[in-house]
Amino acid sequence: MTIQRHIMPSIIAISASICCAFMLFSCNPKPMQLEIYQTSRNGLKCEKISQEMNLDSILSNIEIEIFPDQKFQTITGFGGSFSEASCHLLNKMNAENRNQILKAYFSKEGADYSLTRTTMASTDFSLKHYTYASVGHDTSLKHFSIAHDYQDIIPIIKQALEISNNKFKIIASPWTCPPWMKDNNHWVGGSLLTKYYPTFALYFEKYLDAYKNEGIDIWGLTVINEPHGNGNNWESTHFSPKEMTDFVEFNLGPQLEKSKWGHVKILGYDQNRAGLKEWVDEMYRSESSSKYFAGAAIHWYESTYDYFPNALDYAYTKKPSKHLIQTEACIDAEVPRWKNDDWYWQKEATDWGWDWASEADKHLHPKYAPVHRYATDIIGCLNHGVDGWVDWNMVLDKQGGPNWFKNWCIAPIIADTQLNEVYFTPLYYVMKHFSKFIRPDAKRIAWKKTNDSDVMTTAIENPNKSLVVVLFNPSKNKKTITLQLNKLHHKIVLPSESLQTIVIDPS
Repeated sequence: MTIQRHIMPSIIAISASICCAFMLFSCNPKPMQLEIYQTSRNGLKCEKISQEMNLDSILSNIEIEIFPDQKFQTITGFGGSFSEASCHLLNKMNAENRNQILKAYFSKEGADYSLTRTTMASTDFSLKHYTYASVGHDTSLKHFSIAHDYQDIIPIIKQALEISNNKFKIIASPWTCPPWMKDNNHWVGGSLLTKYYPTFALYFEKYLDAYKNEGIDIWGLTVINEPHGNGNNWESTHFSPKEMTDFVEFNLGPQLEKSKWGHVKILGYDQNRAGLKEWVDEMYRSESSSKYFAGAAIHWYESTYDYFPNALDYAYTKKPSKHLIQTEACIDAEVPRWKNDDWYWQKEATDWGWDWASEADKHLHPKYAPVHRYATDIIGCLNHGVDGWVDWNMVLDKQGGPNWFKNWCIAPIIADTQLNEVYFTPLYYVMKHFSKFIRPDAKRIAWKKTNDSDVMTTAIENPNKSLVVVLFNPSKNKKTITLQLNKLHHKIVLPSESLQTIVIDPS
């Protein structure tokens, strides 16, 4: 028997009544009113399916009961990132394909993304190095300018906002402060000099002002992308937990508080989950530091299979009221497979750790199936306190760029700008299972499962009171499931290597 983490003791205490409830299956309780959407290796792509066969004759080998009265974190949203690479490619596409992609991501009929990320100045997925403060030692930032973003990033964000009717939130992240503020005066590596802490805090305020002037509201900020650095490969600025917390407590937080941006969420950390404990301990070290952090941001690159539930549990339990948001994930160190859906279901992908991880960490980086990794990670994150999950580039080309560092990766949608062709990989449909059906301000709810360890499960109650259950079966075997809610039940067939989202009518 598998019992979901975080289920309150009161649920465990009513185990006897649960057993009695399962006996109701033999008493012909009325079935639930629900819809099932499925993505599977056999070709379905987040499609509504009908299971009208004689399910009553099927013996269930898994029983899942849902407990809507037991609620956990509030959902912020799901989505992807407006990198310069993605926005540049979209602007190179013809209008028909550009609209097709943006509608697929942001329309109600599409994935209906609700949480996104964009970049403050250049990253590895930029066309070149650039900053908003290129004039050195300009501590008042008189020459601050977002002019570079007018070419690609701002126009694409505006189009997406128009399609979505302004329904998605935006998190903005710098990969580095301007190089002249650092001790190495370089784009890569180095630390922010303490004398420039006030100037870098002002840099954020100027950015928020400039984007607001373009009609774009920023919901949240991360202090820096990957403060441990990234092997000194592309844009980065190093912070220790104490350095970042000091910067937020004494500079960034007060700077935004005294301006009109005190409501903007500040997320600390913004790197892999294995290091989360020491960061949240420092971020929330006192009331005066904690009050400026809305939560923590995390990435998934530490492993291709382990979503680090203990680290997530620690951060969530320490401050349940704070956000815990996955701000970046992608199939890295791989060139996209063009129009080859099955590859995304095979354990053939490798990541950076396949070649570069130390011998001690090599076991964390085996080959994996991209679809399996996405589905497993999102469900695992939700079950351990994460309230938002943001993919990296929304669109890349057939090489896995553009990327000045040639750090090729895969996006859910691949574009051939020369032939004006678009390929929706299976990863797009995995993201759609969560973003379309689990809406902002939903609550994760408790569930209990018997008899099977293969099938991954999570359950949500939306603001409209509809219930959403997501099931992932990575195994080669078909599963049959009895889903129970109070005195209602429904039997479901879950094919091998399939992802299902079940939407239960609140009535």
